[in-house]
Amino acid sequence: MSRIAQTFARLRAAGEVGLIPFLTAGDPDLATTEALLLSLAEAGADLIELGVPFSDPMADGPTIQAASERALAAGTTLAGILDLVARVRRHTQIPVVLMGYFNPVFRFGCARFAEAAAAAGVDGVLLVDLPAEQREEIHPHLRRVGVDFIQLIAPTTPQARMEALAAQGEGFLYFVSMTGVTGAQQVDAEAIAPLVQNLRQVSPVPVAVGFGINTPEAAAAIGRNADAVVVGSALVKLIAEHSGAPDLHARAAAFVGALKRALPARS
Repeated sequence: MSRIAQTFARLRAAGEVGLIPFLTAGDPDLATTEALLLSLAEAGADLIELGVPFSDPMADGPTIQAASERALAAGTTLAGILDLVARVRRHTQIPVVLMGYFNPVFRFGCARFAEAAAAAGVDGVLLVDLPAEQREEIHPHLRRVGVDFIQLIAPTTPQARMEALAAQGEGFLYFVSMTGVTGAQQVDAEAIAPLVQNLRQVSPVPVAVGFGINTPEAAAAIGRNADAVVVGSALVKLIAEHSGAPDLHARAAAFVGALKRALPARS
């Protein structure tokens, strides 16, 4: 059983909703990202999403766009991110999902990337701009080495396509809570509740909800229907505001701890 499957099995047994913080790898530098990842794992995160910075992050709003620019300016590369994951594997077994765009993976080489990701200890890969019709570009390579290909589903996805995508689900499904980019607005938990419930009914894997979740209260509202909650822009903003401060790690850990404590219990 993969680390992702083990984690969701543990959460189900404990009656918990999962928390998945997002970090832009390399913002402000890889050493800080590495230390933050370990801090968040101790603070209550159940999985970690590491954003692979890209020069044209079309799904991301200004906060994560700026984080990607800072990370690229600091010299962050896909190879460096894989080395980071390999280092944190000496200290934690928290599942790590790389989230980004297809171009860096394509340039790295799909087969080479899959092998390097598995060797480093990456558990899943989510490529925002790779449609299901082109998943065979990378999926066979990931499947061969046991890395989950995480599928995105939007609120505008038609029912038949949603069911087809869900049937291909590995690890978990990432439900995008709204149209638009990350961090643009706060999610309407009531409006998307029926969509999340519907997806969970047809999905063979857990459903995580992200985009627009920036407070413990918003996380709690989404957590009433989702298997896990993803928080990205709010955490990336906090890191940017306190970058270089001696209490950065404490602030990030406190925020993640507050999010985790706010999530509702499940029967």
